[in-house]
Amino acid sequence: MSEEVRVWIDQDLCTGDGLCVQYAPEVFEFGDDGLSYVKQEAEGELLTAQGAQADVPSGLRLDVIDAADGCPGNCIHVVRRADGVEIAGPDAD
Repeated sequence: MSEEVRVWIDQDLCTGDGLCVQYAPEVFEFGDDGLSYVKQEAEGELLTAQGAQADVPSGLRLDVIDAADGCPGNCIHVVRRADGVEIAGPDAD
């Protein structure tokens, strides 16, 4: 897969399991509330606004997709940057 993608988390569904943080700690991190959030850069600030999207570095695309596929809360959405179509997560075909 060579398409640029973005990712966001629906915190209303997040279980705080942390699988995503294990797969891609450069993209996902726990907030003070124990839920996972995305961040724009490895050392960047958490994007805590509901529906906030972060660009996924090309070398982490498959890790982020695996995190979405394995998420017990089914709350991680991976979308193509070009058109916003979900390619992994609860709304993917």
